Amino acid sequence: MTPKKLVRYRRPLLVLFHLAAIPVGYYLAFALRFDFRVPEDAAALFVATVPWVVALRMACFAAFRLFQGWWRHVGMRDLIDLVLAVSASSLLLVMSLFFTRTLHGFPRSVVALDWLTAVFLFGGMRFAVRGLRENLRTLRGGARGKRALVVGAGEAAERLIREFQRDPSGKVFPLALLDDDPSKNGMRLHGVPVVGTTAELESVVARTHAELLVIAIPSATREEMRRLVERCMDTGAEFKIVPSLQELVDGRARLSQLRNVEIEDLLGREAVRLDLADVEAELAGRVVLVTGGAGSIGSELARQVARYGPRRLVLLDQAESPLYFIHLELERACPGLDVAPIIGSITDEARLEQLFAEHRPDFVLHAAAYKHVPLMEGNVGEAVRNNVFGTLRLAECAARHGVERFVLISTDKAVNPSSVMGATKRIAERIVLGWPTLRASRTDFRAVRFGNVLGSDGSVIPLFRRQLAAGQPLTVTHPEVTRYFMTIPEAVQLVLRAAALGEGAGRTCMLEMGEPVKVLHLAENLVRLSGLEPYRDVPIVFTGLRPGEKLFEELLSNSEETIPTPVEKVRIVCSPDPDADHLRRGIEALARASATGSRRDLLRAVRALVPECVPPLAERARAPGGERHTTSPDGAG
Repeated sequence: MTPKKLVRYRRPLLVLFHLAAIPVGYYLAFALRFDFRVPEDAAALFVATVPWVVALRMACFAAFRLFQGWWRHVGMRDLIDLVLAVSASSLLLVMSLFFTRTLHGFPRSVVALDWLTAVFLFGGMRFAVRGLRENLRTLRGGARGKRALVVGAGEAAERLIREFQRDPSGKVFPLALLDDDPSKNGMRLHGVPVVGTTAELESVVARTHAELLVIAIPSATREEMRRLVERCMDTGAEFKIVPSLQELVDGRARLSQLRNVEIEDLLGREAVRLDLADVEAELAGRVVLVTGGAGSIGSELARQVARYGPRRLVLLDQAESPLYFIHLELERACPGLDVAPIIGSITDEARLEQLFAEHRPDFVLHAAAYKHVPLMEGNVGEAVRNNVFGTLRLAECAARHGVERFVLISTDKAVNPSSVMGATKRIAERIVLGWPTLRASRTDFRAVRFGNVLGSDGSVIPLFRRQLAAGQPLTVTHPEVTRYFMTIPEAVQLVLRAAALGEGAGRTCMLEMGEPVKVLHLAENLVRLSGLEPYRDVPIVFTGLRPGEKLFEELLSNSEETIPTPVEKVRIVCSPDPDADHLRRGIEALARASATGSRRDLLRAVRALVPECVPPLAERARAPGGERHTTSPDGAG
């Protein structure tokens, strides 16, 4: 009979095995009691009681589902069930002997010995099958699997090695472990020894000829991860990382799903994990509109909102294909969710009216904006039309239709802006927080401000990766240019948390971003993570600051300060209240300039609304002709 056919008859075979083994274990108890010379009267007791033992034990084994387990995967839970089943059957045996008056003259120690032999016999057989299978797999894996060193000897490493040894493909063969805890040196995890510390990584790799390094410390800080990655890169061996704790907790990954170290793992600060427990209460059963729903931030917002069970999720975007694909993704991930993909622009007032009248959103998460700094320098009219008047039309429509909450997604480039993009986003902030008709409405308007988002469509990392893939030099605008960076999940968490924050009405929320990061260091680390050496294998070229760019970004202006909130790492920005009359006159002047299409008039109107703007945007007011236009090669930063 083939192994596959045996598996089909696994349960009947298990029942037969137990039927045969129970009398053997029971007789062994008698043999041990009488030093393997069982007298005739004791043998007669065995013959008289063995049917009871078999019947009671089989019934208890069935009740505890011991015939349904896989011996190859037996664990502590199975052992506990076995002990409980044997204990229950032994107790029932004693009760049966007592009520039938057979207990008198029955060797009491046989009951205890029978309990021990049953546990050791059935437990030992189960663990023997598992051990034999894992040892055979380990031997096979050693012949064809990648020889791996596991960095870390904690709980994650223990589970990882177990999964490697159980993997029928045997793709990875764990050779040894490294851990900086000296008390673990010389210890073994599932037969794999701890051979040293991470400081000895290079020498251990040379000694063991390891082909793969696995960093199995999901709780490592960013600084610890950076040091480990540097040591791994020094060895020249391939290295991977286990998923983060958040990915494991969220169920987005399994421990054995190794991945490459990403630049996000080396940001230089701890990723912020916000408690979103009360977000579900806000969003469940509501209609949520996400503008820019097909973009990098908007699509991730849609994914996260979908988890909280909204009654309907409305996605508004001009980009047809990306909107189609995020709609398909959400339909697959959340089959019961009502998703409404709407093609349209926030500048189209009639389309907005139609959308709000039909879908009646309770929440608006406004992510739609033109965000690319150099492009907006050359397209001032479009930046104003979309970022300023699009936001104004959307906000007024939300107020007219009684939207409960409106969250504008802003940027640190709106602080003392040097670019058209930053200035138009600053005007958008002032509109949603200070436009007279909006302040008089029932809608709760608020804004969220954060730095550069790693992995977003316009960020520097995708550009670097495209340049690497094409074999081109990496372009950095300036060796000293620094930015505040956050990941897409962090940005989305902040938006959702700001939407649910009780103290956020009429205010701007921001995330504590830690220290800014040099873009040059990001470029160098990305090259190293690709297995190459910066400047030797991949040139890094400095192109000069592009139009509208700063060397350093800021999170607050001189007139602003922050106050803490009940949510750790989230603060509220206290800004002077906008002058409503000044804002209204400025928007009217901007509308007239927009109608003429004059770049000079548009820039003058933008600067009037944002008097705190800084060079190069502010310099244009002093240049001949009212503006100074500069060009530079394409770059990153």
